[in-house]
Amino acid sequence: MQSLLSLITFFILATGCKNASSSPALATDTLAVKDTIIKDTVPATPLPKPYTGLVFQKQETLSAAKGTKSVIFNSAGSKLYAMNLEGMSVYEFDQATRKISREFKFTPTKGTGWDYASNKPIASFQEKPVEACFSHNDEVLWVSLHNAGGIVPIWVNNLSKNTTGNGTQKIKPVTVIYPGSGQKESFHVPLIATGKTPKVISKTTDSKYVLVSNWHSYNTSILETDTAAFPYAKVISTIPVSDIPRGIAVDDKNQKSYIAIMGGSSLNVVDNNTWKSESTMKVASSPRHVVMDTSGHLFVSYNSLATIACIDAASGKTLFKTGTHAQPRTIVLSKNYKFIFVTCYSSDFVDVYKINDDNFEKVASLPCKGHPVGVDVFENDEKLEAWVCSYSTGSISIYSFKKK
Repeated sequence: MQSLLSLITFFILATGCKNASSSPALATDTLAVKDTIIKDTVPATPLPKPYTGLVFQKQETLSAAKGTKSVIFNSAGSKLYAMNLEGMSVYEFDQATRKISREFKFTPTKGTGWDYASNKPIASFQEKPVEACFSHNDEVLWVSLHNAGGIVPIWVNNLSKNTTGNGTQKIKPVTVIYPGSGQKESFHVPLIATGKTPKVISKTTDSKYVLVSNWHSYNTSILETDTAAFPYAKVISTIPVSDIPRGIAVDDKNQKSYIAIMGGSSLNVVDNNTWKSESTMKVASSPRHVVMDTSGHLFVSYNSLATIACIDAASGKTLFKTGTHAQPRTIVLSKNYKFIFVTCYSSDFVDVYKINDDNFEKVASLPCKGHPVGVDVFENDEKLEAWVCSYSTGSISIYSFKKK
């Protein structure tokens, strides 16, 4: 009898250990693809405690630089990086203190820009940061330079890795300024050619590939990364699209990417195994930005229609939509994918919606002077902060919400 009880106890313990090791809450952050385990290079950020509501509390305003175009938090939410297009720099803000900890300043060289009002080329400078994307555990910040025809990788945590290479690769000088201290550091970053007027940068979860939408080239560049060898990435595919591209959403689970064709009325669907166009998804006019949740839903901002929509990625069917203030630009989802934040450029508003099963429920419409364009969110268990950059005022507005 004692032997039988021992066998039963052993079976229960073994089964329990097996179940524990396979539990999503306890398992290593991995992605299973075709029976092969691929480790995610981005550390898993603990999800905040469950919440179902947001209550607006206050707004703060920080000074940035002229023509701030986009903002992005690192995974930990401790640092926010602001791409200052007209200021030709990247500001690093400390989330806790609200202060600029470093400025990555580009050295300007003459280039040709674009006047979006008159649709004509103009004299400008090459080194104008537009958008950015983190890869490799937030070690590398990829920045698109509006008039330089490419992107640059910046090692933000270990500046000594920013090397000049072998002399054959195009490089851009950068000076790091530490406000209030007088301390400066200088280095070079490689300019990796993609296409004319690069805009949005995205990546696969494992950081192996970086995608860049090239506005005036009517294509999207696919780069394979190699952080062990300068210049750290090379273009392996160029995907033509029908018109001006901008937003990019990468679906690692289904090995697809969705490129918003802002100059038309479609999303270009890409096969991530071949890095070629697979199909065209018909949508409404002027899709600018596109993001994705974990349930196969795409969220799109339609710039000229003052609308956002939720689309089923598998079928291409629009599930629901709602009107916004004029010219919705960047959109971002909360960490639990239950709320969406929308910057509305010409109307000077930030719209916030709760995402229900079949509709968007408005939470707040918040005034935001200076043409808001970029947004990202910080969260902890008690609050959510939406950091919004305004282009014409060169400022960042922080909207704080209490969770409930």
